[in-house]
Amino acid sequence: MIKKEYDQMTDEQLVIAMAGGDQRAFDKLYGRYSSALLSYFMRMLWRDREKSEDFVHDFFTKVIHRPELFDTNRSFKTWMYSVANNMCKNEYKKQEIRKNTSNGLDSSYAVTDVNKNTENQVHHALFKEAYNYQVTQLEDKHREVFEMRHFDGLSIKEIADALEISEGTIKSRLFYATKYLAQGLKEYQPEHIK
Repeated sequence: MIKKEYDQMTDEQLVIAMAGGDQRAFDKLYGRYSSALLSYFMRMLWRDREKSEDFVHDFFTKVIHRPELFDTNRSFKTWMYSVANNMCKNEYKKQEIRKNTSNGLDSSYAVTDVNKNTENQVHHALFKEAYNYQVTQLEDKHREVFEMRHFDGLSIKEIADALEISEGTIKSRLFYATKYLAQGLKEYQPEHIK
């Protein structure tokens, strides 16, 4: 009965309950968002799992110790991404060599089933490698909104709220990112494949 009650609470209600010392409210909030937050940090922090897990821990520690930082008139989800985004920016400042580090993407591709169409496998592997590379080549501001939209599944409004910029700016950055990727990957479009 109690579990169902927490399942029906909004994120914002859970934060309010948590601020009052309700451990179950925190557990529910953590259950809802820890995986998504870990994925976000993994992408933003060079696929460094240990660092990403530390950042998830740090985020939820802030939520526990300083729940007043959250404005309950805002969406918790967009606030969470806004805080996570700022945490990453602070880390980038500490890591001035960011552009010189490996992005951690796996560029190897093993063909394991000889019964599959080898040509399609090679094409898919090359496309995946090219796509991952092109995403890393986007300007930070464009890559950030592209990943939040297409990897995290956030709406344009949620991204705008999280980054505290206008929806028009988000749309513009998404348009630029998509145009850049389409240009960089044009050899994989059907009309270019022989």
